[in-house]
Amino acid sequence: MRRLFLAVASATALTTAVGLTTGTAHAAVWESCDQWGNWEPGDGYIVYNNIWGSGAGSQCIAADSGSQWSVTADHPNTGGIKSYPNAKWIVGEPIADIGSLSATFDVTVPSSGAYNTTFDVWDVNYDHEIMLWMNWTGPVGPLGSPVGQATVGGHTWDVYNGSNGSNNVYSFLRQGDSTSGEVDILPILDWITERGWMSQSTVIGDVQFGYEITSSAGGLDFVTNNFAVSES
Repeated sequence: MRRLFLAVASATALTTAVGLTTGTAHAAVWESCDQWGNWEPGDGYIVYNNIWGSGAGSQCIAADSGSQWSVTADHPNTGGIKSYPNAKWIVGEPIADIGSLSATFDVTVPSSGAYNTTFDVWDVNYDHEIMLWMNWTGPVGPLGSPVGQATVGGHTWDVYNGSNGSNNVYSFLRQGDSTSGEVDILPILDWITERGWMSQSTVIGDVQFGYEITSSAGGLDFVTNNFAVSES
């Protein structure tokens, strides 16, 4: 049976979520400026501030649920990724046993800085990383070499295959920025296994969604209006 994992907000949380997108003052259910600050709101998701790069500035996260959260980041205009604030859903199934796996998103992102809005799908051993770039701004780019184009999962992508020295990275850059929509993830996993990069026995661990931020000097806001994972 198809299961939809989507945070259900109360009337109070919905009011707060409006504040997240309009700039109205509010008190979020959870807030953190800690480097590794994380929160499990009880809706199946884990929200994570996740400042992990060198030379980072300040970053604070505020969340009402796993599907509605925002980040204010002030990272210097220098090279190198500074952070990847995100929310994630844990799958824990081999690709062959997944009947369906998709995700929806809706974001409000700045027009300046350097960042990408990305789904980050990992296997359970963190040997394989599948990055789905939905939009990006500034001097950022994928790891690896281009291997061509693919129309799969509801979008057309430019595909790159590479490594960061610790794990394989398969990057799918959407042709044309998008700030909302749905991605059918399972066909993308199948496309990868058809090329021998992974196998159907590979166990998928996390479906993450967030912002890979390189620079945001002066403080920029990244708002997740909605994020939801659906699997069966």
